Amino acid sequence: MDVTDQLRQWLETAQIRPDGRLPPERELAVTLGLSRAELRKGLALLEAEGLLWRRVGKGTFVSAPAERRRPDASAMAERVSPPEAMQVRRVLEPEIAALAARTATGLQIARMKALCAEMRKAPAWPDYQRLDCEFHASIAAAAGNNLLAEIFDIVNEVRRRVVWGGLDKRSYGPPADYHSFDEHEAIVAAIESRDRAGAAEAMRNHLVATELDLMGK
Repeated sequence: MDVTDQLRQWLETAQIRPDGRLPPERELAVTLGLSRAELRKGLALLEAEGLLWRRVGKGTFVSAPAERRRPDASAMAERVSPPEAMQVRRVLEPEIAALAARTATGLQIARMKALCAEMRKAPAWPDYQRLDCEFHASIAAAAGNNLLAEIFDIVNEVRRRVVWGGLDKRSYGPPADYHSFDEHEAIVAAIESRDRAGAAEAMRNHLVATELDLMGK
């Protein structure tokens, strides 16, 4: 029995209601006798099928029947180019940062700062990429708008698949002077200062620099 079959069987016996939250990954991995990596892979596959949905900072949930046709990020990624992904980010994320500057809690800001520190120490590009996605998702979670967070989750997953594909194979991490480090910290500083315009501008500058970097310009 593969991981997804194990998860499906467990979901049937656990009888979690639609929109009910699954146990924490560590607990569920022990219950199923899986490693955390195996569990995450299985959860990602069931999420792609629309059986589950995830929200950064809140957990993994069982989809309601009417929601089980949520857009498949992997299928969307096949139809989206890197410039298109970055264009959507430039439209969406500055406003998300501005909202976060108004609504982010102290704990949420502390998490953003912790992720900035972790990114500076990332040993390989896949580690940096994972932390970068989590950093931007943490800002979306702090914006306080559930619909915007849902849209961002899809965009974030598509951009991870489209933009970062080649970097996933690198065994080394970003250089110590990588421009995104300071840019991320500038975004967080503006959010902490409740500077909505500054947060939007810092995010916009970061996305422009990232696009130029990824496109080799």
